[in-house]
Amino acid sequence: MSNALAAAEAASATRPPRTAALRRIPPLWLVLVATALPMFMATLDNLVMTNALPVLHTEFGASVEELQWFMNAYTLAFASTILMAVALGDRFGRRTVFLLGIAVFTASSALAALAGDPGQLIAARAAQGFGAAAIMPLSLTLLAGAVPVARRPLAIGIWGGVAGLGVATGPLVGGAVIEGWAWQAIFWLNVPIGLASIALALAVLQNSFGARLRADLVGLVLSGLGLLALVYGIVRGNDAGWSSAEVLAGLIGGGVLLVAFIAWEWRTSAPLLPLRLFRDRSFSVANLVGFGFSFGAFGSIFILIQYLQLVQGASPLEAAVQTSPWTLAPMVVAPLAGIFAPRVGTRALIVAGLVALGSALIWLTPLLDADTEYSAYLAPFILAGIGMGLVFAPSSTAVLAHMAPDDHAKASGTNSMLREVGVALGIAVSTAVFTGAGGTLTPTGYIEGAQPAVIVGAAVLLASALVALLLPAGRGVPAAPAVPAVPAEVR
Repeated sequence: MSNALAAAEAASATRPPRTAALRRIPPLWLVLVATALPMFMATLDNLVMTNALPVLHTEFGASVEELQWFMNAYTLAFASTILMAVALGDRFGRRTVFLLGIAVFTASSALAALAGDPGQLIAARAAQGFGAAAIMPLSLTLLAGAVPVARRPLAIGIWGGVAGLGVATGPLVGGAVIEGWAWQAIFWLNVPIGLASIALALAVLQNSFGARLRADLVGLVLSGLGLLALVYGIVRGNDAGWSSAEVLAGLIGGGVLLVAFIAWEWRTSAPLLPLRLFRDRSFSVANLVGFGFSFGAFGSIFILIQYLQLVQGASPLEAAVQTSPWTLAPMVVAPLAGIFAPRVGTRALIVAGLVALGSALIWLTPLLDADTEYSAYLAPFILAGIGMGLVFAPSSTAVLAHMAPDDHAKASGTNSMLREVGVALGIAVSTAVFTGAGGTLTPTGYIEGAQPAVIVGAAVLLASALVALLLPAGRGVPAAPAVPAVPAEVR
């Protein structure tokens, strides 16, 4: 952005309230489309990719390790840069950085479609993650700033429903596209959506600014390299040996870097991650629960979506239709949970959701067999979807329950970061358990590793339900919640 444009937008942001009041306010539905459409695009690319993994294994000859990196390149790039994107949005304009994120995501989607080998696809997926890191939190910040306080619960509920729609339609869209065209088309779809999103954002959304603090580049490097090293060590554990120098360097080095990151955040004047936020019990517990939720849920999904194709013999579209009772339920349940949270409290909904999801995975585990009829999966799939829907919106509310308005963007970004870390570690650990138990990407060798991997996911979810009991039991929500935390499963 040119200096002239930056100056103009800064001046616009500091105009008197009277001028802002006279500005034409766009209708709620148009604001929702402008903010939710790019978020939906980024969300769609999570599960749309999982459905393509068996195809990529065949077409590229990709190993189990490379299949993980197709997913984790995205999540790690997202997790390591989302807080920086929030800070840059505060400094240079939230709409400005939001638009930049959409542009990066759109361009990298085209590069992913053009990838000719696993390395190129992994690099393009990482670039997508960088773009999504700007899209997700700033989408909500811009939505909250454009919606009157009285209508924010409704807007947040609808936004949660769109997030659920992205989760729901990801496998369906991916399955249909892969079966009807080719895997590359799942990325080409983002190009027209991205271009339309840029035009809408420019036409509808106003730029806004936050505290213009110095960018914490040291924190960005320490956290990014620490997470990358830690996940690398877990991914390489079974192949290289858990006691090998390569794996130990990744695990220990990653741990040291993350400890150094926390120490740096305590002492720097403008931290990437304000550790003072964790003094609030609701914020701390909700983030820990969000990490466990993403770890257990998406690590298991990574295993199960491939099971349906490799063992059950389903095509990508058939696998998507079969899992739709699971993936469609959050689209309906998440907005309802957001509406009822002020009446029953976030704790009750979150605990119930985690127990339902964990129980569904335990129910599914003994059913993972080539001879099992699909009808046996229907009830646990529905239960899992209801569980996910119950967690999405209430956990977003719990994160911000006692946050000051100035901290909402940082709090939202922190929650998204930790959930994305949970996704990356969940996939890495689930796959490590899968391969460690003797699982292979073959119809006869998959079940042996899939069952213990899913049980690990269920155990993490049930443990997270116990942690969620520590959430405050209050039924109220803040009088003026400005920005809800981003569901990061929704990426």
